[in-house]
Amino acid sequence: MGFISFIKEAGAKVFGIGKTTAEENAESVLEESARVVAQNERAGLRLIKVIGDLGLKVEKLGVDIVGEIATIHGTAANQETREKVILVIGNTVGIGGVEDKMVVSIEESVSIFHTVVRGDTLSKIANRLYGNAAKYTIIFEANRPMLSHPDRIYPGQVLRVPACKK
Repeated sequence: MGFISFIKEAGAKVFGIGKTTAEENAESVLEESARVVAQNERAGLRLIKVIGDLGLKVEKLGVDIVGEIATIHGTAANQETREKVILVIGNTVGIGGVEDKMVVSIEESVSIFHTVVRGDTLSKIANRLYGNAAKYTIIFEANRPMLSHPDRIYPGQVLRVPACKK
């Protein structure tokens, strides 16, 4: 009779050995999903470490990443810390949005967030928002320790700009 070809996947169903293509695909999808979840968990833990290394204190800080969205939980000591944590996470490559579910221990006024555009300097931002270029130090201090120097900002970076105390 010779050699006769059969559909391998059909045999696996009858005898209960091996896996069908559909089962292999399902397993592949599950494995990929598990890999992505584990990768996101590691990324969240790295962000928590970075926040701690910057001296930003948040009780029970949690960072959950799904796709390009990071959701943050915890209790920040104040509004400034809350905003800085949002900026650290949001200014991370791969993060397209931050869902803030943090609470603060002490309620304070909320800063605005400014996205740096080409040609921006802290002085130009201060002049535009405060009417005084010399108040760039307020913006610089509001973004420490994420900023190490007033001249080291880049387009696309988001900065916190506190309400100006006149």
